[in-house]
Amino acid sequence: MSLQSRLLTDTVRLAEHDHVLFLNSAADPFVSSAAQQLHTGTITLAEDNIASLHTAMYELAHSSSGAVSHQHVAFHEYTSHEPAGTKDIAIMNILYQPGSTWIHYALRLAAYALKPGGRLYVLGAKDRGILSVAKRMQETFGNVATLAISKGQRVVCSRQSEVTHLGTTNSSIDDPLASLLPLVFADSKLDEGTRLLIDALQVRPGDTALDIGCGAGFIGLHIARQATQGHVTMVDASLATVAVAQRRVAASDLTNITVLPSDGAQAVLQERFDLVVTNPPFHQGGIQTTAIAERFIREAAQVLRPHGRFYLVANRFLKYEPTLRAHFKELHEVGGNTRYKVLQAVSPH
Repeated sequence: MSLQSRLLTDTVRLAEHDHVLFLNSAADPFVSSAAQQLHTGTITLAEDNIASLHTAMYELAHSSSGAVSHQHVAFHEYTSHEPAGTKDIAIMNILYQPGSTWIHYALRLAAYALKPGGRLYVLGAKDRGILSVAKRMQETFGNVATLAISKGQRVVCSRQSEVTHLGTTNSSIDDPLASLLPLVFADSKLDEGTRLLIDALQVRPGDTALDIGCGAGFIGLHIARQATQGHVTMVDASLATVAVAQRRVAASDLTNITVLPSDGAQAVLQERFDLVVTNPPFHQGGIQTTAIAERFIREAAQVLRPHGRFYLVANRFLKYEPTLRAHFKELHEVGGNTRYKVLQAVSPH
């Protein structure tokens, strides 16, 4: 058992009938442990990442008793679909939150969801901001207690008061997407890697294209404007990000784009494309990894037509070239600067 799982097991107290809410933390192993402690309660996963969701739902189906029900609500849609003040316990592991904005949103969501007397447990490391989170919990709930400390990890807990409950039950969170993803609503906020990839892309009018890990949709929209006789499919594992991309597509008036939630390219593995692009993440759960991009490379090779083109932008220190050479017949660096590189690979016959 990992240190984090042990800390939650030692500190979170569940009654067999509790209604438990996991705040964008479906990847935490404690989800299964919680299910085993309940008999007539419920587990709700307010989750954004569909890859984590699919794994958690599978494990819940095989670990919980028959009387325990479980459901999923998109993290950013919880207050639109679920009533206030219905949960006994809320749990968040800050390791799985993309940034402080997501953590702050989750605290507001917990204040909305918890019954009077309900408890919010938050697990996190000192170097990932757990002390700042505890301070904000004090501001939100009027109380916070540290339940466990071990090797830099802490579990802190706040209790929902009647005053906090009354202040949150009559209103949902206005425009959660704007709260979670404030930067993606401005066209000028292109990150450097994305801009370099767009500058290097060569798009043909009839291209059928796929953007894996599309984010807010900047790359896919750029391709769609040039592939006037083609079509662009954009996929991302984040449900909030997909919703933002769909907003941007609707505002663009372009009709040759489809946006789908997908764990990598899993939703479109049966389709074939002339062009695949990606600006892949290289952190997962706060740990640097090349596994995500390497998987995107393999999936791109699978869905590309013969002579199809694959573009990838990455930090220069990330060594994706061996994986690219293993799956493509040609590989060229076609753009970049001292920090980033844009690689183009061509699929074999």
